[in-house]
Amino acid sequence: MMDRRIFIKSILTLPFFAFLQPFKQNPEKTRKILLLDTVVAGISYYEAEKIWNTLSVGQPLRLLREPENPFDKRAIEVYRGKNKLGYIPRRDNGVISQMMDRKKNIMADIVWLKQDPDPWKRIGIKVWMEV
Repeated sequence: MMDRRIFIKSILTLPFFAFLQPFKQNPEKTRKILLLDTVVAGISYYEAEKIWNTLSVGQPLRLLREPENPFDKRAIEVYRGKNKLGYIPRRDNGVISQMMDRKKNIMADIVWLKQDPDPWKRIGIKVWMEV
């Protein structure tokens, strides 16, 4: 059986930083948390058709809030570069729009592309939050 004094003394002789290692956070290392797996809505009204041949799986997308949208106060535009592809569907944009309004680091990328006559089945995206 170890004496309590010996135990405390042995702990105090360990390097102090050894205790901090499990709690040390690497500020350069970030994680992506998946928030949403959805499609791009309204592609037939914007530039998705025009740039279709330049789109590819894995491409990062830019999301912009459009709170002045007369049809949806939670509207989120989807861009590839300067080209507007469409919107995050209204049914999916509630939480994401609130997070964007709170300045959270939200990003998206293309996860699938299909040549389908139904525009709702053409571009699949995932929306991530970087932490």
